[in-house]
Amino acid sequence: MQGAVQPHQAKFKALGVEAITVRTEEEMRRCAGMILPGGESTTMLKLLQEYGLWEPLRWFGQQKPLWGICAGSILMAARVENPTQDSLGLVPMTVLRNAYGRQNESFITTVDLRLPGAPVQRQEAVFIRAPRIQDPGPGAEVLASHEGDPVVVRHGRHLITTFHPELTAEARLHSYFAALCMQEGGGLIRSTEKTASSH
Repeated sequence: MQGAVQPHQAKFKALGVEAITVRTEEEMRRCAGMILPGGESTTMLKLLQEYGLWEPLRWFGQQKPLWGICAGSILMAARVENPTQDSLGLVPMTVLRNAYGRQNESFITTVDLRLPGAPVQRQEAVFIRAPRIQDPGPGAEVLASHEGDPVVVRHGRHLITTFHPELTAEARLHSYFAALCMQEGGGLIRSTEKTASSH
C-alpha cells in the first residue's frame, strides 16, 4: 500500500526468488511469506483498513512468515507507544515509534548480525525515523542490537528489523527470510521475467 518496495524486489530477484507486489487478498494467498516494508505506519494502517486487508493480513501472519521492517515492525507488534496506535499484534513485543528522532536525525551505522548457523557478520544498518524495540517479548531471538537495543529479532516464523536492509549492498537478511519461508513449508516460487514493479 505504501513504503519502500522496489529495493526488496531487486534483492530477491538477485537471489533467484520471485517477489510480487500485493494489493489484494488473492495476491496475498499466492505468497509463501510477505514483507511489511518501511514507510509510514499510520498511513499503512489507514490504507489496510480502507481496502479491507487488515483481517486477511492478520490471518496471513498467523499462518505464514512476515518480515516487518521499520514501519512494518510497528504494525506487527503487540503494543505500540509514543503514541499508541492499532497494530496486528502478531509478535509479543513493545515498540516506541520514532524513538531515534525525526527524519533529519536519521543515520547509518553497522551492527553485528548473528544469524543461526552463520559466523557473526557486520551488517550496515540504515535508520530512518526508526522505532525502538522497548521489549522484544517472550520467545524473542535477538539477532542484532544497536547500543543495547534489539534491532533484528526473530519471533518464531516472523522477522523484525527496525532499520532498512533493502537500502544496503548486503542481501543476507533477504536470503535468511527466504529460507524462513521455505522452512515454514510454503516453498519458494523461482524468479520469472514478469514481476510487478511498484506497490
